[in-house]
Amino acid sequence: MRFSKELSEVPKKSGCYLMYNSDNIVIYVGKAKILFNRLHSYFNRVHTGKTKKMVSEIDHFEYIVTNSETEAFILELNLIKKYDPKYNILLRDDKSYPYIELTNDKYPRLIVKREINASKKKTNLFGPYPNQYAARRLVNLINRLYPLKKCNNMPNKVCLYYHIGECLGYCVNKDINIEPIKNEILDILNGNDKLLIDKINEKIKVNSESLNFEICKELMEELGYIKTIFNSQNIVELSKDLNADIVNYYFENAYISVVIFFVRNGKLVGNHYKIMPVINDIEETLEYYLVDFYSKKNIVPKELIVPDILNMELLSEVLNSNVISVKRGAKRKLYTMAYDNAKTQYKKEINLIYSNEQITSEANEELASILGLDKLHIIEAFDNSNLFGTFNVSAMVSFIDGVPSKKNYRKFKLTYDKNDDVAAMKEVMYRRYFKVLNEDLTRPDLIIVDGGNNQINACKSILNDLNLNIKVIGVKKDNHHTPESIVDGDTYGIIPIDKKSNVFRLLARIDEEAHRFVITYHKEIRSKGSISSVLDNINGLGDKRKKQLIKKYGSVSKMKEASIEELKDIIPEKVAIELKEYLKNI
Repeated sequence: MRFSKELSEVPKKSGCYLMYNSDNIVIYVGKAKILFNRLHSYFNRVHTGKTKKMVSEIDHFEYIVTNSETEAFILELNLIKKYDPKYNILLRDDKSYPYIELTNDKYPRLIVKREINASKKKTNLFGPYPNQYAARRLVNLINRLYPLKKCNNMPNKVCLYYHIGECLGYCVNKDINIEPIKNEILDILNGNDKLLIDKINEKIKVNSESLNFEICKELMEELGYIKTIFNSQNIVELSKDLNADIVNYYFENAYISVVIFFVRNGKLVGNHYKIMPVINDIEETLEYYLVDFYSKKNIVPKELIVPDILNMELLSEVLNSNVISVKRGAKRKLYTMAYDNAKTQYKKEINLIYSNEQITSEANEELASILGLDKLHIIEAFDNSNLFGTFNVSAMVSFIDGVPSKKNYRKFKLTYDKNDDVAAMKEVMYRRYFKVLNEDLTRPDLIIVDGGNNQINACKSILNDLNLNIKVIGVKKDNHHTPESIVDGDTYGIIPIDKKSNVFRLLARIDEEAHRFVITYHKEIRSKGSISSVLDNINGLGDKRKKQLIKKYGSVSKMKEASIEELKDIIPEKVAIELKEYLKNI
């Protein structure tokens, strides 16, 4: 057995353990109720899949003893956040769902939100909804039925919504009692289907009497959509007060398929699927996955129904929710249905997952072999973008074992204001790898630049100055802007790429992702640049106030909508009046 001496010294207490590879990089962090048993299990039995691969890479391990399993779990989460180990990444899920919020303003708006702070309690936040389309369609419908405020800001005069009866003109009519409208909307969002259907029928009748048959047709379509959705949600008879997520899983061949049913106000409003490898055991995998899922972008409900193999007391404490298991009744029927869905999803997708993993792994290994690298774990690729020498930006994408690691993507707004790819490359290389060196960040095994000898030389000159030895290659494109050949940064030899090979697919994917990411950032910078150029023409605006205006409004069109009163929160009234006059003419 490997590490016999080290394992004999491990205590029979709860705690966390860290697995390191030969480069002294943490590749996995786990927790254990009994450290002695868990660490022995890695080295005294036969493993398969990802666990086998992870164990083969372990060079040494460390452990930290804690006073309780809960303390170990919290420590595990913090260590994963700190080290970002590659085998823990496999258990993550960045999926977020849209929510509908009735804002807490004097005159509230109804908006769809995807980016939420799950740790902050929001009383008027409803969801999750199965997709953006469903959430937006409901918001648009309620906005048609009720005259809510529609504008982001408070304009100086009434807009089209006022004239068509879908707004009460809050900008000119003060002290409007919005409570009756607000209460009805909250009632609908809390699951009062009848109120919503009655409201649509009422609106249809009014428009029919006014001979607005086109509007009637649109509302009839909405009525059909709403009835279809509501009927599909009433699968099992549940209490109307039930707000819970129901979790179940199916396990086979070292992979676990997890399903989460979202039940809101007694209705099944959506579900979530995830298939992932099990690195140690099902219990730990599920517990970490659930905490990761709810601690970032998704709100944990009042009640969470989970398999009874999990530590419900621990999850209740960490998630601040009532975590339970169920044995009978309507909830049990949904729990069983979740299992059936998990199994179906596994059977449907597992072959594709195996195929993609094999292709990705083979592509990574083939590229390492072509370049003569002993290992190829992390790739960092760069792309630049500018518009006639202005708005110069660069972006870096990171691939770990052939898979995008979006958490590690980086953007660079360049100081060099000319169309010079070599100068841009030198600047971004210095900024990126000086930070890597200065903060002792994990270094990539390979750097990919978009171009040939000039870009490679620019990159290598900075790496040499920083005394960093990292393999660099360039990728040349054909007339269709797809990878055609590799330029070896050591020999400057040209390596043709077979367009039917896995290496081609990997390099094409990296190139597409780098290009997409830098173009998205470039558009963002250009948009802010157009605001900046407008603000340069206004007297009395310094850099600090310009930045505040850009941060708040983000575009010229949104700034046009702002009233002088709103602008006065940032700039003096005289300057606000001058800015509004200027904006009228552009």
